[in-house]
Amino acid sequence: MNEREYEISENIKRIKEKIANAALKSGRSEKDITLVCVTKNFSPDDINAALSCGISDIGENRVQEMCDKYDKVFPKKWHLIGHLQTNKVKYIVDKADLIQSVDSVKLLKEIENQAAKKDVISEILLQINTSGEETKFGASTDEMYELCECVSSMKHIKVRGFMTIAPLYVNNVSNTLHFDNTRKLCLDIMKKKYDNISMDYLSMGMSGDFEEAIMCGSNMVRIGSAIFGKRY
Repeated sequence: MNEREYEISENIKRIKEKIANAALKSGRSEKDITLVCVTKNFSPDDINAALSCGISDIGENRVQEMCDKYDKVFPKKWHLIGHLQTNKVKYIVDKADLIQSVDSVKLLKEIENQAAKKDVISEILLQINTSGEETKFGASTDEMYELCECVSSMKHIKVRGFMTIAPLYVNNVSNTLHFDNTRKLCLDIMKKKYDNISMDYLSMGMSGDFEEAIMCGSNMVRIGSAIFGKRY
């Protein structure tokens, strides 16, 4: 194991310990939390080092970067976590095991179209913008119900839950309100029992706030810099 591999290994070990502690405090087990290792701008060697430490879920922000790395690493599960343009859907609909960033009817329809062409079922998360920040993608609370109605009639899409990106975590400002609001919406959607929708995943929390997110009910966290260090 070289120095870089050792660094990644130790970082993952610390992250897993924090996940386990937060899960315990929220009445759950470490096994209930999925760690998605965010690999934007990091090399296949870095990704393979993480995989050798037991990581099985890889998250990429950009379609092109996922396609470039796809045959160079072999994770159990690929996640597309960045904004997805409709003209890029055709490149990853059969590569991404979970598309986490679906936030419009237009995008839903294109995923359905491309998935039908390739005869696959595309598993997705609906992205909600609970903070209302104009700089962030994601549907509003009201729009989320429209998305659920739309997807209920689709044959090649399966909604597995929600994803949100909370405001940048600085100066110990809590994101609890945003996480709680996402969880409440998730519970409300579950009660309505839409077709093609199962709330298996609540993807909330990144390097700066994943412990807080877990305390608020997250069972999927997306962590990059805390594992690999600063991006270049």
